[in-house]
Amino acid sequence: MSPRNATIERKTNETEISVTVELDGTGSSDVQTGIGFLDHLLDALARHGRFDLNLRCKGDLHVDDHHTAEDCGLALGAALKEALGDRVGIERFGSAYAPLDEALARAVVDISGRPIAAIELGLTGERLGELSCENIPHVLSSLSTAAGITLHVDVLKGDNDHHRAEAAFKAVALALRAAVRTSGFDDVPSTKGT
Repeated sequence: MSPRNATIERKTNETEISVTVELDGTGSSDVQTGIGFLDHLLDALARHGRFDLNLRCKGDLHVDDHHTAEDCGLALGAALKEALGDRVGIERFGSAYAPLDEALARAVVDISGRPIAAIELGLTGERLGELSCENIPHVLSSLSTAAGITLHVDVLKGDNDHHRAEAAFKAVALALRAAVRTSGFDDVPSTKGT
């Protein structure tokens, strides 16, 4: 199997992003988005997904955090899609539960080429650090759209928004790790054959 990595450059009037991902990494990450809590979530995604991630973003944070959060999700999703290539020889499906103290999250992934996201985090606050709570599920849905994956994420319990959000990203990481794992077969795991 060829190396599974990609580098994506994304530049708009709102953000300038560079992201490199290595699917068969160790979980090392270097993330600098200008939003501390977003860095924390993306670091958790890389560490627990065991892929290497380097992401730099300069965004229009003087406006708000929306464009940075959304575009980081889109750029990371595009890098994942490119790194997966033709998706031959992967498991395709992955699911995981991840707790963080009192919070418990579930994530289910299908690397299908069909970008659908159903995300219920149940966050009740307005912000976590400098990141708007409404943008946390938006990062995941943007990643799903650009990667071409079906993603279901539910936080099943938890009182603390920080714990709920972080548990969700850890569950997504574990589910992605299972789905991108090599299967030992030389085919696309699909009844369509494509």
